[in-house]
Amino acid sequence: MLDQVKQVIIYLMKYNKKPIDSDSVKEISSRYNISLLLSSILVRRGITKPEDIVFVLEEDLKYIHNPFLFHEMEDVVDRIHAAADEGEKIIVFGDRDADGITSTVLIVKKLKEMGIDVSWSLPSGDEPYGITEEKVREFAENDGTLIITVDCGISSTKEIKYAASLGIDTIIIDHHTPGESIPEAFAIINPKLEDTGYPFRDLAGCGVVSKVIWALTFSDTGLYKKNICILNIIPAGGGSFTAEAQRMFNLVNTSDPVREVFVPGVINDPGRTGLIKYMRDSIIIVYSLPQQKRLFSEIFGSSMELNAFDIADQATELFPRLKGMSLLKMKEVSRGGRYSENQLTELDILLNLFNAVVLKQNQILNDRIENIMDMVTIGSIADMMPLVNENRIIVRHGLKNIQKTANKGLHELLFRQKLLDKNISTSDIAWNITPLINATGRMGVPEKAAELFFSEDLEEIRALADEIISLNKERKKLGDNLWDLLFNSAKKSYEEMDESLVVTGGSKVNRGITGILSARFASYFKVPAIVFTVMDDRIVGSVRSMSNYSIMAMLNFCSDLFLDFGGHDFAGGFSMEKENLDTLKKRLLDYIKNSTRINREDRIIDIDAELPPGYLNQEIVDVVSAMMPFGEGNPALLFLARSLKVKNIEIMGNKAAGHLKLVLESGNIPWPAVFWNGAEKAGRDVSIDDTVDIIFRLRNNYFINNNIPQLDIIDMERII
Repeated sequence: MLDQVKQVIIYLMKYNKKPIDSDSVKEISSRYNISLLLSSILVRRGITKPEDIVFVLEEDLKYIHNPFLFHEMEDVVDRIHAAADEGEKIIVFGDRDADGITSTVLIVKKLKEMGIDVSWSLPSGDEPYGITEEKVREFAENDGTLIITVDCGISSTKEIKYAASLGIDTIIIDHHTPGESIPEAFAIINPKLEDTGYPFRDLAGCGVVSKVIWALTFSDTGLYKKNICILNIIPAGGGSFTAEAQRMFNLVNTSDPVREVFVPGVINDPGRTGLIKYMRDSIIIVYSLPQQKRLFSEIFGSSMELNAFDIADQATELFPRLKGMSLLKMKEVSRGGRYSENQLTELDILLNLFNAVVLKQNQILNDRIENIMDMVTIGSIADMMPLVNENRIIVRHGLKNIQKTANKGLHELLFRQKLLDKNISTSDIAWNITPLINATGRMGVPEKAAELFFSEDLEEIRALADEIISLNKERKKLGDNLWDLLFNSAKKSYEEMDESLVVTGGSKVNRGITGILSARFASYFKVPAIVFTVMDDRIVGSVRSMSNYSIMAMLNFCSDLFLDFGGHDFAGGFSMEKENLDTLKKRLLDYIKNSTRINREDRIIDIDAELPPGYLNQEIVDVVSAMMPFGEGNPALLFLARSLKVKNIEIMGNKAAGHLKLVLESGNIPWPAVFWNGAEKAGRDVSIDDTVDIIFRLRNNYFINNNIPQLDIIDMERII
């Protein structure tokens, strides 16, 4: 009878636990040496391929993607070096939000390090997004010759064409979704561009900038634009030998590897073999040169000599644990080998070893990335980039090291927001840092945040921090006032737009607040929202989405009405003639009536795991840590735990609208817990000594220099 009651109660909690294949769970647990619980979570979330699992289990920067996978990256590097060599003037155009500001700061600092005469421009006041012809003309009149756009530019077709007519090249570094027309720029680095060569599309603008900075740093090493050929020869039995080789350029494999089997004494013309042709005009890298020379000589005789560089001594010096190991032995202990779909060959091991040696010897490459991860993390979180693939490693590194930031302005913000003495999470950044940076753009002065991050003067930094914090308070007050002003209009629009869209705005709306208001209305009505302002004869609007509903198709459907538009899947903006507003609303209504309706029903909670009795212990903390950082694309883990004893109850705030603070016992372990907005349940739905089932998230509650695990309850039912 008790089990039947439990089933009814849990059903009322509206949870869903996706069925998974137990054999897959066991296989992943065994292969990666992780707990069955963590393995089951990976499987339930669809993270089962080695190339996806690596970004969960690893945090070494060697696993992020090579910037030279972008087809035009070499062109960008060479053009910037040419500008430095010729003393050209460069201007960087960025966006007014946190991603655009951090992107601008990062690239400008790098260009200044290179000795380049560089200026920068962010849209102030009511200036439009991206490049303007007026600023291009001013730059040309000042003898400027190269424009670099960051977090913008992919929709600036007309402005970039105008720049070209004045003899100015443009490099676009952006991550927004391209429109039908692609600007005729000197080069474009954008992972969302078709056929760009890059394997991951969801970098933030500052993430794309970090790739350019890494590539520029690599160009100062002796390996830039060098043809490298990794060679390994092994006995194949029966007196024959197998030779494998892989060509690389800027540490990127440039072709399929070559593999040939040779029988000594039967090769009349070695120069005609595929292997020798493949290695021609390359720097040849081997492991254990004496052995490779001997095997090479047995294949081709004394008429040919192997001229190669041996990395064995360098490798064992940099990685002492490899001393005395053959490539075959390294293959057996290779950590990276777990993440390959195919069995690794000795050539694969040598390739990985060569890359590791290069990165270790050129420590500046690692230092450069480490030193900019703080800004990249802020921009990635602010722009709500999915924390999957290499974004996980990038943000994990940034959060880990952000308190040691060398940027004095960022350090001041962390100090003001009391974040210097705790383990910083994505939520800490999203709630305490990015709103401050975004406030400067929304209030029309994004240059204040940029100046803060550029400054080395502590007095100036403190003054700017004061101003930015004040701007954020003003932004909050303005946002609340405009919310009240627009709410009735938004509600009416929601009803008129078939309860699938909100369109509201007016001349009293501050342009800088449209983004945050549209996000707030989208969250409230659970549908995409557009908030616009009227500026003379123009409408400028921001669009925000929800529930994985991409708004770019909707904007494309109305593109002929816009003067310009752009964005990515869940955030965008546009400008248009004021007279087109009614037409836009009609067009949007047509679109939503003929597209898939947005499901606004209460969502059944998808849990990641149901914890067996006794599993609410330290292992849960370890599993949660392994899956962090949480955010867009990687939500916090949700667990179901049964039969917990209620040991204590307190109400935080008033009973009508407060929170419920509890102590729950699992086995003999007491767990602090909070049921947000659940104060009214005290005494009515739950009392001390009750037994409850809960759905919860686990988070660290920072208190007096200690991180204390806390259960954040999403739903709870008393067991009768």
